[in-house]
Amino acid sequence: MMNLSEFSNSQKLQQILLAEIERSPHQKITFAQYMATVLYDQQYGYYNSGTVSIGSQGDFFTSSSLGKDFGELLAIQFREMWHKLGCPNPFYVVEMGAGNGELAQDVLNFFSNSSDNDDLIRAIKYVIIEQSTALIKEQQELLKSFGNFDLTWKTWTDLADESIEGCFFSNELVDAFPVHLVTKSNNQLQEVYLKIQDHKLTEVIDQISTEKIAQYFDLIKIDLLQPEYPDGYRSEVNLNALDWVSAIALKLKRGYVLTIDYGYTAQKYYRPSRSRGTLQCYYQHRYHDNPYVNLGYQDLTGHVDFTALERQGELSGLQTIGFTQQGLFLMALGLGDRLNELSSGKYNISEIFKRRDALHQLINPTGLGGFGVLIQGKNLNQKQQTLQGFTVPD
Repeated sequence: MMNLSEFSNSQKLQQILLAEIERSPHQKITFAQYMATVLYDQQYGYYNSGTVSIGSQGDFFTSSSLGKDFGELLAIQFREMWHKLGCPNPFYVVEMGAGNGELAQDVLNFFSNSSDNDDLIRAIKYVIIEQSTALIKEQQELLKSFGNFDLTWKTWTDLADESIEGCFFSNELVDAFPVHLVTKSNNQLQEVYLKIQDHKLTEVIDQISTEKIAQYFDLIKIDLLQPEYPDGYRSEVNLNALDWVSAIALKLKRGYVLTIDYGYTAQKYYRPSRSRGTLQCYYQHRYHDNPYVNLGYQDLTGHVDFTALERQGELSGLQTIGFTQQGLFLMALGLGDRLNELSSGKYNISEIFKRRDALHQLINPTGLGGFGVLIQGKNLNQKQQTLQGFTVPD
């Protein structure tokens, strides 16, 4: 049993959860329903309440929090994609889940400050798809100076099917999708639910809530009922990620899908020794494994199963172009040249140490550099599938 936190938003979320559980047919909800409420409730959820804090002083930081290099290197990849597609006008760059807007700012600044990007600037339609109304306001305030770009905020329903020629991309988005918790119990695949008992949120185990969970494991060719998985083995299933890939494939006419996040292939994700899954909670730059505290004030994440994204993409008409680590991807885009430039004499010693530390963090294989980078495509020829980010740097 877990005591619910006493913060004001937590109390409101507790009341909402109680009502959800009471309305449910068996007075219990899936963990995915719980996670969706505490993260995305329109008023009190973590991402909509205005309490989310990204950066060195916040709950977590992303690659774009370390300076402009990450966004600029991505911009180099977007520019190459534009050329590979034959310099279409319009060329859509669709950022899904833009956080505080820093990444978009760095990408657009790079294009603005490069003299050879005039045609690309005229062609770009930069679209942000963001679920959080609080973050939209933050993004719009930060990006209001980019009047020379066609910059808009849209919902999925605003985009017509097969209307996008360009690139859909996300950085640390899929990990925040609500996940189902599953477990192996009595040699059956079962699911973790939440109910209220003695005024406390309590986990209970029952049959899986949807056959889509079993179909998920068929898709990635993993069988948790094999003897190497111990009884009580627990992990996550991100059904929302499958729907997300299918939605992108439906909207994309021709171009690319770039997904950057922490995660594994299915074989590594569902390794028998990873018996407690990957669910993590982030609160004020500390992470722990109790998702039932700090409701509305902490982030909940699960690692990404990149095999599932690839397989669902292939079923939806996407080609897998490549999968690599962020460190290798950024080095191929020129991060090594930026490290070398620090010895050019242009920087003072303080700038050198700060910038070098940030660049090394981006490629550290035990941290951000170990993140997965998946690029998928649609209606591309062989030449268009050869991208700089997947070449081996000299």
